[in-house]
Amino acid sequence: MKKDALIQSLQGCGALQHGHFVLTSGAISDYYIDIKKASTNPMVLKTIAQYMKPFTKGYDLIAGMEIGAVPLAVALSLETQIPYVIIRKEKREHGTGKQIEGPQVQHKRVLLLEDVTTSGGSLIKSIQILKRNHAILQDVIVVVDRESGAKELILSHGLEFHPLLTVADILP
Repeated sequence: MKKDALIQSLQGCGALQHGHFVLTSGAISDYYIDIKKASTNPMVLKTIAQYMKPFTKGYDLIAGMEIGAVPLAVALSLETQIPYVIIRKEKREHGTGKQIEGPQVQHKRVLLLEDVTTSGGSLIKSIQILKRNHAILQDVIVVVDRESGAKELILSHGLEFHPLLTVADILP
């Protein structure tokens, strides 16, 4: 699939913004990629899922950490009929006490999704949680990589890193 259609979808829904932003990583940026704007738009979310679909072959489960990757996991699950799990940032202190909601990940091939990456810290947290629960991990799909170290970090953990777009694809 051509990247242009995905870029146009992100621009059309207002996901690409300019201004002064503090990112999750703590970095300061003059642009922001608000994938939540994209993932709350049904047509854009469907487009993202269609771009992710080719990476799903051979996977038992799709995973995304709350909150940004959850709509992506749901959309890709609906597109592929592969069940998904939700990774909580923190283990629940009440109810079942789970940190992963959904089917068991133990000994299952799990495809990990993320909305936007900068340093890769959030992804590493997801990877650690999944590995503690004996998931089999190989690939990570990201909607947009800001090209600020996430790729290198993920590769150093022995996983493949697949951004649908990089910031170089989007910004002139």
